[in-house]
Amino acid sequence: MTSRSNKRRRVTYIDSKRDDGSDSDLFETSATAWTTATGRRTLNDEDCPSKQASISHPSAHSFTQETYGDVASSTTTVAGKPMARNLEPSSLLGGNDISHAPRSMASPIQLSTVNGLPASSNIDTVSLSDILGDPLIKECWLFNYCFDIDFVMSQLDADTKDLVQVKVVHGSWKTEDSNRVHIEEAAKRYQNLQIITAYMAEMYVKSSGTHHSKMIILFRHDKQAQVNIITGNFLVRDWSMCQAVWRSPLLPLQHSPSPPNHAAGPFPIGKGLRFKRDLLAYLKAYGQSRTGSLTGELAKYDFNSIHAALIASVPGKQNLRSIDPERETLWGWPALRHILSSIKSMAAETTPHIVMQCSSVASMGEKWMRDTFFKALSTIPASLSSPKPKFSLVFPTADEVRRSVDGYVSGGSIHMKTQNAAQMKQLAYLKPMMYHWAGDHVSRSERDTTGSSPQPVRQALRRRAAPHIKTYVRFLDQSMTKIDWAMMTSANLSKQAWGEAASAGGEVRICSYEIGVVVWPALWDGHDEAEMVPVFGKDMPDADAINDDELDEKTGSRDAVEKKGQDDEEETTDEEGGKGIRAQRKAEKVEAKSKRRIGLRMPYDLPLVPYAKDEMPWCAAIPCTEPDWTGRTWPGFGGS
Repeated sequence: MTSRSNKRRRVTYIDSKRDDGSDSDLFETSATAWTTATGRRTLNDEDCPSKQASISHPSAHSFTQETYGDVASSTTTVAGKPMARNLEPSSLLGGNDISHAPRSMASPIQLSTVNGLPASSNIDTVSLSDILGDPLIKECWLFNYCFDIDFVMSQLDADTKDLVQVKVVHGSWKTEDSNRVHIEEAAKRYQNLQIITAYMAEMYVKSSGTHHSKMIILFRHDKQAQVNIITGNFLVRDWSMCQAVWRSPLLPLQHSPSPPNHAAGPFPIGKGLRFKRDLLAYLKAYGQSRTGSLTGELAKYDFNSIHAALIASVPGKQNLRSIDPERETLWGWPALRHILSSIKSMAAETTPHIVMQCSSVASMGEKWMRDTFFKALSTIPASLSSPKPKFSLVFPTADEVRRSVDGYVSGGSIHMKTQNAAQMKQLAYLKPMMYHWAGDHVSRSERDTTGSSPQPVRQALRRRAAPHIKTYVRFLDQSMTKIDWAMMTSANLSKQAWGEAASAGGEVRICSYEIGVVVWPALWDGHDEAEMVPVFGKDMPDADAINDDELDEKTGSRDAVEKKGQDDEEETTDEEGGKGIRAQRKAEKVEAKSKRRIGLRMPYDLPLVPYAKDEMPWCAAIPCTEPDWTGRTWPGFGGS
């Protein structure tokens, strides 16, 4: 196993100039706090069980990075084998110049390294120490819901962690809150750590609002900055679950400051200037006394290399009738609706498939889901028409939690209540659209429910990692081979996160802080010619992923007819005509293969496996007497 000191020495810089949750005391199991080559340990919780339970699974995983000016590349070594991976795919595009981008591009959203899975399942993944362990980090801002301060500090480079200025932003504003007590007690051990409590008006806290955003902003000694958006809490056990990570390119200082009248825009959605405007607006919502120094410093950096739209929520009210979204940042579902209104679908005649996947489903009611949130998710540009999308919700069962890396302990971070009449009514609405997280309790032949030949299973290699990730993806059609857009966010399925339905006066009320990103293929191709495809077990799409059958179907060429054994002789009756058709077919195939292909790393297998009639989603409040693989049972929240 590579030591942290060896890892640190291998980092070479050529040119430095350039959850909605609830606390639980259910478990007090001995926590094994081991550190690997990347400085990882194990724990969990979406929403803060105050006691830590873990299963240690050492793995050999080291990270080497070299920076040449503005271009960053990396090699990930898993079990001694180097894996090529560009951690900042958009940095290779030369800012807004996308004309020279490679034809195949790695997923802009990555998965976290999961302790307990084999190295072959952790290819192209990111650990917390991959983000925090760089010795060039000068200042670090940490935004989250729950913190284990000692764990976070252990992820910094061992030789420089006492020199890094660490700012911890949390939302536990009550002095007696256990999370706040733990943070403040631990902070006394670190002179370079400052605690900042996010402003949470009591009216929003009473409505179950939380500071649920999960973000890391880094300033470096080489005068570069980076924005990292994650889905995991800063708790050990969270990083034994499936999480997502979006990392910006390394952002250089601006050559000259932007003029004051240029700050509001308008800026195109998905471009760096719009991302910067929205991020600064989000940070300003905390108040000048809390994040003023951060917004002032971050404003000095050039965001042009970012290709993503920021999607965030802040507690408060917005009136949709009085806001110009081109000049003022929207929050919650109105922001989502506005972003999606700018994204063209790759096809207008097929039925799209929107897959929601989260770790917590609050009590919302059918009307809000149908008329507010699902309607926002269905948004397309006003100039286009499309069939109504199919909606699916991926969520684990008790069996899938039981067989996960941390067993039932992971279940303390996954929430869907199914106990009272209102909750059961909501479940009845959701149940027909619910699908398994792992889906490996059935055979391959049982996966396809259409009566046709079983589809091959595309494995994400995350079945045993309980989901704490939150993703929302619009697939082009039911084949789920192409993607219109994808979103990763801290926001679960709740009114608190996304906002209430608009009032009669157009006012939307939001209770929580949330943050995420939306990506789509046109961000990497100015002519809507790129396509986004799901990738499994790695971040890069295969260069030859489009086979001839797919090309024939895609281009409508005569090969599709020939392959079915129909009318083989028709094409050759006229020799010159046959040559013309063959030349056209060849050109069509070359054009299809030349399209830029962006991968999207999938956290779940495809095709999806639907819930059976008698299957129920995991409910943390319900006891489970069947032992998990570690031998533990689950008493349910409130149990002894």
